[in-house]
Amino acid sequence: MLGSYDFCGHYEWTFEWFRARGGEPLVREYWSEAIAKDSQTHAAALIGTKGIAGMKEYWGHTLAEEAAGYHCTATEKVFRIDMHECPSKGFLIRNGLEQYHDYCDHCMGWIGPLLQRTGFVVDHQHNHCGKCWWEIRAASDATPPSEPGRLSGENDVRLRADWKQPTPLDTYRRANDPDDKKIM
Repeated sequence: MLGSYDFCGHYEWTFEWFRARGGEPLVREYWSEAIAKDSQTHAAALIGTKGIAGMKEYWGHTLAEEAAGYHCTATEKVFRIDMHECPSKGFLIRNGLEQYHDYCDHCMGWIGPLLQRTGFVVDHQHNHCGKCWWEIRAASDATPPSEPGRLSGENDVRLRADWKQPTPLDTYRRANDPDDKKIM
């Protein structure tokens, strides 16, 4: 079995391999079919049956296993992740690996469709430097994303001095599709 660090470079290379052979639609199909509908069925089952409690269970375990630098906040209506040190993107940056043009999009590529099937939408931003935030709510909840610091306090990644890098922020609002983003 590959460890999460060993896996990252191969995963990123695979995205580019698919893109080179079938364009972005093939990459999106891989994320949706192979990841969201196949390898992450356990996540779909937890979230589908337990909602936010299932998110806490799934990401609490997964992010700890990956040794991510993160903080989760949950209320009855929202589940929030503040990723301060993404182990996957951090590994790629530290090792000078960049095959696929936007590795960070793969998270929305599988999480978005999975959450859509379970009745949730995502507000999300990533800065391409291993930092991001997610707020996940029921699709019926029209609440906008929280203001910086309001939901997760000092753990809000948007409060970091290095949050806004020279790279643009990919921003998703009430989204479930990796192509439903604005670049800010």
